[in-house]
Amino acid sequence: MSKTSHDLVVEAKAAIREVSLDEARRLIQNGATVLDVREPGEFTAGHLPGAMNIPRGLLEFKLAGTPELNDPRRPILVYCKTSGRAALATVVLQTMGVANAVSLAGGFDAWAAEDLPIDQPAPIDFE
Repeated sequence: MSKTSHDLVVEAKAAIREVSLDEARRLIQNGATVLDVREPGEFTAGHLPGAMNIPRGLLEFKLAGTPELNDPRRPILVYCKTSGRAALATVVLQTMGVANAVSLAGGFDAWAAEDLPIDQPAPIDFE
């Protein structure tokens, strides 16, 4: 029988480490790379401070050319909207040899719900 996307996310979450909001904040304070795997429009609407955006569908292709993702001493905090894409992306990173990646439990929605800091570009003023 074929697997559903939900099945794949459940399997991914069993194979990775998810971190709480408190642990994510500590990782960020200690210099972790913050990787947003949502689509560019989602990222532009608001993202964790200092996050870099590589959509999940491009991650495998961008990994080698992104130095921040290839420093074995620097943790990587991966997140998406609710944590499914981040779990899948974290598995990909681990499969490709990045052992220091963790996923944010609850994703951006959990972060925003706690009123934690969010970077959001200022709207363009055409006047």
